[in-house]
This record gives sequence, C-alpha cells and structure tokens, in this order.
Amino acid sequence: MAAKASTIIIFLMLLSLSSAFPTNMNRHKPCKNLVLYFHDIIYNGENASNATSAIVAAPQGSNLTKLASQFHFGNIAIFDDPITLDNNLHSKPVGRAQGFYIYDTKNTFTSWLGFSFVLNSTDHQGTINFAGADPIMVKARDISVIGGTGDFFMHRGVATIMTDAFEGEVYFRLRVDIKFYECW
Repeated sequence: MAAKASTIIIFLMLLSLSSAFPTNMNRHKPCKNLVLYFHDIIYNGENASNATSAIVAAPQGSNLTKLASQFHFGNIAIFDDPITLDNNLHSKPVGRAQGFYIYDTKNTFTSWLGFSFVLNSTDHQGTINFAGADPIMVKARDISVIGGTGDFFMHRGVATIMTDAFEGEVYFRLRVDIKFYECW
C-alpha cells in the first residue's frame, strides 16, 4: 500500500512539474513579420482631389472640414489610404488602409483606431484587421492585430505604429511594423 501511495505522489509531482514549464518555448517569437506604410491626407475643404480621409462627425458647433480645437476631441474620421512598402507616397501601392479613427481624449492627442489593410499585390493577398488605442504623442505604440483573411487567415499579433512624418493637420504617414504570433 505504501509503495502504491508513493508511486501516486511521485506521479503527481512529475505531472505538476511538467505543467509548470511551458513546452512551447517559441510562443513569444513572431511567426511572420511585415513592415508597411500608410499615407493619410485629410480633407480640409480645399484638397478634395487628393484627400484620402474625411471628418464624418464633429463636436456640436464644429464643422466637417476642419479638425476641432483642443486635441480634436470628438472628431471621427474615415479613411481609404494607400499602403506602400516604403515611406514614399508616390510609390506603387500594395493595398489600401480602410477604417476610422476617433479622437477620444480631451487633454492630449489620442485616438482609437479600427481599420483593415486590404492587400492586393503579387506578394500578399488578403486583409489584416487592427483595433486599439493610439496615444499619438508616444513615439512607438502597439495596437492589436485581431485577424485576417487570405494570406493572413486568422493571423493575430501586434502592430507597432510610429508616426513617420506629418505636415500640419493635413497629412501624416504611419510606419506599421506587424508581428504575427499566430499564423495558420
């Protein structure tokens, strides 16, 4: 009886030790990386021919052609921006960034993003979906990759976005460093 009890105790100890150490040591290494740029040109009432985004909602008393004062709080903009492989707006686009951003803080420049990269190039076909807070004044900030289609079917991970350039309140370019941690 004592031998049986000690065997059970040893088995339970081995079982608890095996679950204490993860067997998947690569779980924090990306399975795929991708760096892309998207270029946003907001409509300001004078640039209709080349604007790629527009304000669709504004605080009461504001208009839809100028961003609201005080950190643009309350503005909602939609966009359909070109995506390039480098930081040149005039490079051949590999897809479109489509979605919206909401300026959601009264005391600093912060927005909330929800968008998709719709890729249609010889290298990549499909979509990558993103969502998350964007504290604009932070140099590098992370948002969630919440899924995808095509070449990115059910991929998940983290996208580090950085404001690569901006020209006043009309143009900005984001560098998006995507790290997928779940690749199907």
